[in-house]
Amino acid sequence: MAEWQQLGDEIVGPKRPTYVIGEIGINHNGDLDVAKKLIDVAALAGAQAVKFQKRTPEISTPPAMRDTIRETPWGQMTYLDYRYKVEFEREQYLEIAEYASSKGVEWFASPWDVPSVDFLEDLGVVVHKVASASVTDLELLQALAATGTPIILSTGMSTLEQIDRAVEVLSTDRLVLMHATSTYPLPAQEANLRMIHTLQQRYGVPVGYSGHEPGLQISLAAVAMGACAIERHITLDRTMWGSDQAASLEPHGFMSLVRDIRILEMAFGDGIKRIMPGEEAPMKRLRREPAPAPTV
Repeated sequence: MAEWQQLGDEIVGPKRPTYVIGEIGINHNGDLDVAKKLIDVAALAGAQAVKFQKRTPEISTPPAMRDTIRETPWGQMTYLDYRYKVEFEREQYLEIAEYASSKGVEWFASPWDVPSVDFLEDLGVVVHKVASASVTDLELLQALAATGTPIILSTGMSTLEQIDRAVEVLSTDRLVLMHATSTYPLPAQEANLRMIHTLQQRYGVPVGYSGHEPGLQISLAAVAMGACAIERHITLDRTMWGSDQAASLEPHGFMSLVRDIRILEMAFGDGIKRIMPGEEAPMKRLRREPAPAPTV
């Protein structure tokens, strides 16, 4: 069990800068230029990382969904064909890795199947992210545990018993947990932010928050409640085609979120009571008697 976790060049945990992840996911719609623009957004905002999703479609697509016809920007196609359409392969991810590095941000992804774990390991990611949908996929968790690479585990749509089992497989040595509620978009009454404290107390590892709510308030409240990492979906335009776009933050919103997180971090202070520099002049002007000299 570790109270702090090393993710690339960053240390994540209490009293450390909040680790901010711009979740690109599949909001790039298979377009590498869009992916790069979203990396630009994350870098300009001051986020430390961007995250994608990596699937082997013939494995990760549920059999009942494969032949379902879907309307897409490229016309009607089966759901399986659509999954391939929005999937980046090695050449694109090498370009993403180089581009993200040039912008000073880490990149990683959520693998949805075992071959995708091997794919990402071969590319040298500094951390793997387990999506909430994969909390009960023990085969995937075992493959991830075997890599020795740090893991970020989202806990949406899960019971504590299911999280217990996942943590048992992954171990707490290289683990960061993310409180999440997998409702898109997330209503405030389902946010349940006190789960941040529950997870901290139960597992003794760094705990962050992965949010799907409209607006910034809930994510900022999570930071105020001790979340050491914040993940939010980002998009160039919420009206773009795609299932996650509407629950994402546009560039201005994401930049505002990171700005406000950094302001909160400055405001937390150290808990030591002292007279602040800005209080000196009001104290001289408003106090009727000087403060007593300190005792030795």
